[in-house]
Amino acid sequence: MKYKELGKTGVALPEVALGTWQYQGGVEPLRTGISLGANFIDTAESYGTEEIVGQAISGIRDKLFIATKVSPRHFRRADVIRAAEQSLKRLHTDYIDLYQLHWPNYTVPIAETMAAMEELVEAGKIRFIGVSNFSAQEITKAQAALVKSRIVSNQVRYNIVDRTIEYGLLEYCERQQITVLAFSPLATGLQNIRRFDKGNVLGTIAGVVGRTRAQVALNWCVCRAPVIAIFKANKAEHVIENCDASGWRLQPDHIRALNRIPFRRRGLIDRLARRLGRRTLQRFGRNI
Repeated sequence: MKYKELGKTGVALPEVALGTWQYQGGVEPLRTGISLGANFIDTAESYGTEEIVGQAISGIRDKLFIATKVSPRHFRRADVIRAAEQSLKRLHTDYIDLYQLHWPNYTVPIAETMAAMEELVEAGKIRFIGVSNFSAQEITKAQAALVKSRIVSNQVRYNIVDRTIEYGLLEYCERQQITVLAFSPLATGLQNIRRFDKGNVLGTIAGVVGRTRAQVALNWCVCRAPVIAIFKANKAEHVIENCDASGWRLQPDHIRALNRIPFRRRGLIDRLARRLGRRTLQRFGRNI
């Protein structure tokens, strides 16, 4: 397992981590990943998986790095504090390594939210502050609201067939030394990659390097310096397979071939429309 520094914290994390969105695998797959060096587990209050993560880390908490997220509807100061306390209870721990804002909330002043996050840091309840699904502009604004802390990560969608972040955000995060936590690194299923990869480039490269398609797709993600890939696997054998995506590197000609697979890029208008829709819903009380 290869490791990468989280932001500028000096903390080394495995470059492939265990995700729990829509996770139904129980304790065993998580414990399997931990035994292979994937000692970074990501969850969120909205996932409904914090309790199973708490069970999986019981007795070995000090060896792990645990990340969770607060939902936008809880971005008011008192709600942030309360949400963190509830996550701590569900995780059966007294601190969270990385606490992330799950999505921007356009109806709550970011200064209020970030002040609450720093309050949690000062109280020793969280170690580091991260964000998720934030644009470069939104990260800049959130960072400006912090007094002593740094935003160390941004969790966003990134995979071979959805490379939207390569158009500005990835470069921004690398320049600011913000770790990119890539969710859906397998595009929520290899069948979705196949829809774009009509020429079976992924399968061809996998055959050349003697790896599986999933391993190649994950390795492609983590070849980018600031990227850690967060995968979800409900079975121990799939966890083992995915953890073996680390510890080696695709050759430059393999990466160039994979880069030629057609991919999706959300354009500026699409991204603005999505944010406008979210902002509208939040103003009507649906703080998603």
